[in-house]
Amino acid sequence: MFELVKSGGIMMFPLILSSIIALAIIIERFLSLRVSKVVPSSDIERARKLAGINKLADVQVDELRNGSLLGRVLATGLESRELPRHIMKENVEEAGRHVVQELERYLPALGTIITIAPMMGLLGTVLGMIGVFSAINTAGVGNPQQMAGGISEALVTTVVGLLIAITTLVFERYFKAKVDGYVAIMEREALRLIEIANSSRKTLPSATSAPAPAVARPAASAPAASPARPAPAQAPLPRGGKPA
Repeated sequence: MFELVKSGGIMMFPLILSSIIALAIIIERFLSLRVSKVVPSSDIERARKLAGINKLADVQVDELRNGSLLGRVLATGLESRELPRHIMKENVEEAGRHVVQELERYLPALGTIITIAPMMGLLGTVLGMIGVFSAINTAGVGNPQQMAGGISEALVTTVVGLLIAITTLVFERYFKAKVDGYVAIMEREALRLIEIANSSRKTLPSATSAPAPAVARPAASAPAASPARPAPAQAPLPRGGKPA
C-alpha cells in the first residue's frame, strides 16, 4: 500500500485527504438521515393530537420541536394555528426551508470531491508523464521496460481519483434521493396539520357568532287628526233685535 502511494507522486496526498473527508461525510450523513431522527411516526401522531387541543402548553410544543426535524416544522405550524391560513402556511414553509438546508448539509462538499478527484488524478498522471519524458530526454530511451514502468506508475493517480469520484457519487446520489423522500413526507404532513388546525378552529364557538340584539323599531305614529270643519256662519240679526 505504501509503495502504491509512493508511486503516485505528490498528488496522492490531496487524493488521500479528499477520500478521508468523503468517508467522514458519508458516515455522518448515514447517522443524521435516519428515519428516527428525521420523520419518526411518533412525532406525526403527537402533532395530530396536539392540533385538536384548544390550548397548548409551551412544554408540549417544545418537546415536539426537539424530537426531530419533522417535529420542528410541525411545531411551527402549531404555534401559528391561531393565525390566518395563508400566514400559517408561510411560517411552515419557512421552517421547512431551514430543515431542508440541514438535511442537505455537507452534500455540496461531496459534489466538490466528485468533481475535483478525477482532475487531481489526471494532474498527477500528467506530472508523472512529464517526469518520464524528462528522464528519456536526459538519458535516452534506454530500457523500454523501465519507461513502461514509469508510465504505469504515473497512471496510478488517475485510477485513484476515478475510484474516489465514483464511490462518492454513488453515496451522494443515495443521500439526495433520501432527502427528497423526507421532504415529500414533511410537505404532506405539514399540509395535513394545517387542515386539521383549520377544521378545529372552525368548530370552536366564537364570540362574534352570538346573535345581534334586536333593534327596537319606532312606534307607529298615531294617525293625524282630520282638521276640524269650521262652524257655519250665523245669519246676522235684523234691526230691532228680534230674529226674523
